Amino acid sequence: MKIKDLPKVERPREKLVAKGAENLKDSELLAILLRTGRAGKNVIEIASQILAKHSKKRLLQMNYQDLLKISGIDSAKAVTLLAAFELSKRVLEVNDTSSPTISNAKDAVAQLTDLRDLKKEHFVVLYLNARNQLVRKETVSIGTLNANLVHPREVFEPAIKHSAANIIVAHNHPSGDSKPSEDDLKITKRLIEAGKIMGIEIADHIIVAKNSHLSFKEEYLI
Repeated sequence: MKIKDLPKVERPREKLVAKGAENLKDSELLAILLRTGRAGKNVIEIASQILAKHSKKRLLQMNYQDLLKISGIDSAKAVTLLAAFELSKRVLEVNDTSSPTISNAKDAVAQLTDLRDLKKEHFVVLYLNARNQLVRKETVSIGTLNANLVHPREVFEPAIKHSAANIIVAHNHPSGDSKPSEDDLKITKRLIEAGKIMGIEIADHIIVAKNSHLSFKEEYLI
């Protein structure tokens, strides 16, 4: 499928204008720099293939000749990438740490320590942008959790409002046992299904107990 055949909201350039660069995927940002695809593959497919073979860190270390060896990158594209990479390196000398980055369950738990000592179950959502930076934290419900109490509408409405790229859901177990209940599993499944429809990924579900925590992602439950 050609880029022009995609809905406007899914085209990288139009998406950047509408939602901001921070809410584009890595492949979409790279596609904008590459500009065009080649016969049989659109530019997003080429960008995705490049990122699947080469890490972002490795790309930043490449020179002109290295880039030319990558299928889908010609001289003009290589020059554009090198200019963008160099500018990024210079900008990164000033590091904005105002928004914490959530790269794994440990990072998420660091934002959820207030749940450990609560006497009632609190269902909390961490809303992240495409850089995995925390843009919003909200308590969705308080009380014994069940599939009816935690409604996808309350979970995803702030995600849309704040242009979140993905979210991490979490709740505490006052009992001290971080093992997921049957209702926990049902809630997670329901939210994942709703997220697929909304185009917003549930990156993890974390259960926080007094002296432990459990990550659904680390336990391969999602």
